[in-house]
Amino acid sequence: MIRIIGYLFGIGVVAALAVAGAVALFITHVSSDLPNYEVLANYQPPVTTRVHAANGGLMAEYARERRLFLPIAAVPDRVKAAFLSAEDKNFYTHPGLDVQGLARAIVNNLRNGTRQGASTITQQVAKNFLLTTEQTYERKVKEAILAFRIEQAYSKDRILELYLNEIFLGFGSYGIASAALSYFDKSVNELTVAEAAYLAALPKAPNNYHPFRHRERAVDRRNWVIGQMLENGYITQKEADEARASALGVKSRQDRHTYLFAGEYFTEEVRREIIDRYGVDELYEGGLSVRTTIDPDLQKMARKSMQKGLIEFDVQRGYRGPYKKIELGDDWGSALAQVEGLYDVPEWQLAVVLETGDNSVEIGLQPGRKGDGSVVDKRETGTIAKSDMKWAMRHRVDGSMKNASSPAGVLEQGDVVFVEKTDEGEGSYRLRQPPEIEGGLVAMDPHTGRVLAMVGGFSFAESEFNRATQAMRQPGSSFKPIVYAAALDNGYTPASVVMDAPITIKSGNTVWEPKNYGGKSAGPSTLRLGIERSRNLMTVRLAKDMGIDLVAEYAERFGIYDKMGLYLPNSLGSSETTVMRMATAYSIMANGGKQIRPSLIDRIQDRYGKTVYKHDQRGCEGCSAKEWSGQSEPTLVDNREQVLDPMTAYQITSMMEGVAKRGTAAKLADIGFPVAGKTGTTNDEKDAWFVGFTPDLVVALYLGYDTPRPMGHGSTGGGLAVPIFKDFMSKAHEGKPNVDFQVPEGMLMIPIDRRSGMRTASSGGGNVIIEAFKPGTGPADVYNVIGMETVAQTDAPRNVSQESREIIQSAGGGLY
Repeated sequence: MIRIIGYLFGIGVVAALAVAGAVALFITHVSSDLPNYEVLANYQPPVTTRVHAANGGLMAEYARERRLFLPIAAVPDRVKAAFLSAEDKNFYTHPGLDVQGLARAIVNNLRNGTRQGASTITQQVAKNFLLTTEQTYERKVKEAILAFRIEQAYSKDRILELYLNEIFLGFGSYGIASAALSYFDKSVNELTVAEAAYLAALPKAPNNYHPFRHRERAVDRRNWVIGQMLENGYITQKEADEARASALGVKSRQDRHTYLFAGEYFTEEVRREIIDRYGVDELYEGGLSVRTTIDPDLQKMARKSMQKGLIEFDVQRGYRGPYKKIELGDDWGSALAQVEGLYDVPEWQLAVVLETGDNSVEIGLQPGRKGDGSVVDKRETGTIAKSDMKWAMRHRVDGSMKNASSPAGVLEQGDVVFVEKTDEGEGSYRLRQPPEIEGGLVAMDPHTGRVLAMVGGFSFAESEFNRATQAMRQPGSSFKPIVYAAALDNGYTPASVVMDAPITIKSGNTVWEPKNYGGKSAGPSTLRLGIERSRNLMTVRLAKDMGIDLVAEYAERFGIYDKMGLYLPNSLGSSETTVMRMATAYSIMANGGKQIRPSLIDRIQDRYGKTVYKHDQRGCEGCSAKEWSGQSEPTLVDNREQVLDPMTAYQITSMMEGVAKRGTAAKLADIGFPVAGKTGTTNDEKDAWFVGFTPDLVVALYLGYDTPRPMGHGSTGGGLAVPIFKDFMSKAHEGKPNVDFQVPEGMLMIPIDRRSGMRTASSGGGNVIIEAFKPGTGPADVYNVIGMETVAQTDAPRNVSQESREIIQSAGGGLY
C-alpha cells in the first residue's frame, strides 16, 4: 500500500512539476512580448480643447475623445466611493488581482451559467492602456501580469487617476470630468450621490444603461451602485434612500452645436485660427484652453440688429415660396419632424400649412423629440392671420411677382414655412422667410484690436460662409476716409478746397468719367464737405493731385489691402476687401493713429495651464519687482507703431462726425452720443456699407447678395447699413457715459466758413464751423481751388506706371 501511495505521489509530483513547467513556459512566452508599462508614467491622453468667451462662459469644445483630465486630488470622495463600490471595492488592499473577488465570480458563473467578470481597476488600466479587448485566456494572463507590475511601479492613487480619466462613459465622453458635463451639465464637484452612482454604473456597458432608451435599466443599475456604497460604508442609510428616490436627472449637452448663443460664426473663425496655428491634432487632442475676445452681450445685440435689418429689407421684396413641401398623410407631424430648420434662429419654428382661407391659415407646428431621438406624440397647431402675412401678399410665381388678395392665394396645403409667435395670444403666429440678402458685421475695440462681436450672415445653420472675414466686397465710399487721411497727413487741411465738377480720365483707349451720386456736382468745396456729402469727383481729383501711389501706401499701411492697384477708381473703393479689414483701418483712425492687429483670441493655454499665446504684446515696466520700495507704479509700455499722425487722426474723425451729423449718415444725428463714420454704396447699389465708431467701439458692416447684383434704386449705405449700425450702437451704449473724441494737445480750433474754407470772425451762423488745424497750418489767406485746371482737361493719373495706365478700370467709377 505504501509503495502504491509513494508511486502515486511520485506521479503527482511529476505531473505537478510538468504543469508548473508548462505554466512557467506559458507565462515566459506570454511575458516575452508584454508592452512596456512604464509608458504610463508619461501618459498624455487626448484631451478636449475648450473655447471660452471673454466673460469665461463656455463657447465650444473640440475633441476626438471628449475628455477633461482631472487630477486625483480634485476628485471628490463620493465619486471615488461610487466607482470603487461598482468596480473594485478592495482596490486599496489587493496587489493588482482580487483573489476573493475572482473566486466569487467563478462560483457565481458556475451557479448561474453567466460570465461575470472579476477584473480589478488595475487590470482594467492594463487592458485599456496597454492591451486589446480580445476575449482570450492569453490576454487575461497578460492583463494579470501587467497588473502586478503596475501595482509595484505606481501608487494606488495614480492608478485610480489613470482609470477615472480614461474610461468611456457614453455620450461621447471619456473620463468622469467630461461625463459629468455631458450627462448633468455639472462639474464633478457638484455631483450628488445619485449622479455619481449613475456614472459609476456606466463603465461596463454605457449603451445598456442609456438614460433615455433604457431608463428603467439605468435606474436599477444606479440603485445597485447606491446599495454597494451603503454596504461598503461610504454613505448613510438616509443618503441611500434619498439617492434611490431621486430622478435620473440627465440633461444631455451632446447635441449642442455651440454653447454660446449667436456665436457660431465667431466660434468657427476661432477654430480655423487654432488649426492654422497648431494643427488639427492639437485642436482635437491637445487640451488647449482658449480665452476669446467675444463679448456675449454685444454678440447678441449685433446678431439681433443685423437680422432685423436683413429681414426688413427682404420682406419689402415679397414672398418667394415655401421652405419645403411635404405630403400631409395621416400624421403630418412625423413628416414635418424630418425637415431640418435653423437651429440658431430659435425665435422661428417650422410649420406646415394644414388649411388655407380668405383671412387666415391653419398651421401644424414641428413636434419636438424625446431624449432617445423619437418624435413626441403631441401635435400642436396655430394660426397665421392675414394681417400677419400682409407682406407676403406680393409673392413670386414662376419668376415674376404677383399680388394676392387672400392667404389662400399665397400658401397651399403641405407648404413648410417658418413662423414666429406674435403677441396677440396663444396660437397666433406671423409668417417668416430666411432673407436672400446677406451681410457681415464686426465690432472691435479700437485700442486693442479685440473683436467683441461678429456676425457672418443671417444664419450659420443655413450658410457657414463668414461674410465678416471671408467675403471680398467693394467698400465703395467707405474707403474715402483713407484718401482724405492721406491728404491730411501730407499738407492738405480740412479747409482745402477741391473742385467738384465733371472730370474725364483717359488712359490709352480707356476713358473713365466718374459721377457723383445723382449725377450733379457742387463746384469748389472743402474737404470736409467732400467727405460729408461723399463727392466722388472731388475724391478722384484729390487722389490725382497727390498721386494714387500715396493713396495705395496708406491703404496698405492701414491693412485694407496687401497690395493696392495703382488705378484712380480704387480711390473710390472699387477694389475688394473684407469687413474685418475695414474695421481694423477705422480703428487706427479712432485710436489716434496706432497700428493694431485684429484678434479673436486673448490667450491660449496648454493642458498644463502654461500660456502659449497672448495677444497683448505690451511690455510692463516694474511688473516683476519683488517688493515695493517707494518706486512708481508699474506702467504698460505701448510699443505699437504710429502709422498716422494723431492730429491727422483727429481731423479725419472730426470730418466723419460731420458725416453723421449732416452728411450721408444724418440718420445718426439724434443718436445722443459722439459718433463718426462713413457710408459706402457701390455701383448699381450692389453693396451698402457703413463703418463708424465711438471713442471706444468700431463697427463695420455691409449688406449685399452673395452673388452681387443690384439691390434696387436707393439701396444705399445711408438707407440700409446706417439703421443697423444705429440700432446696435444705441443698445451697446446704454448705461454708459458720453465720451467725446479726444483732441490732441496743440491742435488749433479755428472758426471757418464750411463752404469756402476761409477764416471767419464769427463762431456762429449756419455756415460757420470750428475746424481743427495742425500747428503751423490754418485757413488759406487766398482762395485757391485744387483741380480747377482739370475741369475740362483729359489726363492720365499722376505717378502711375504705363502698365497701370493701360489697365485702368472703366467700370470702377460711380462708387458712392
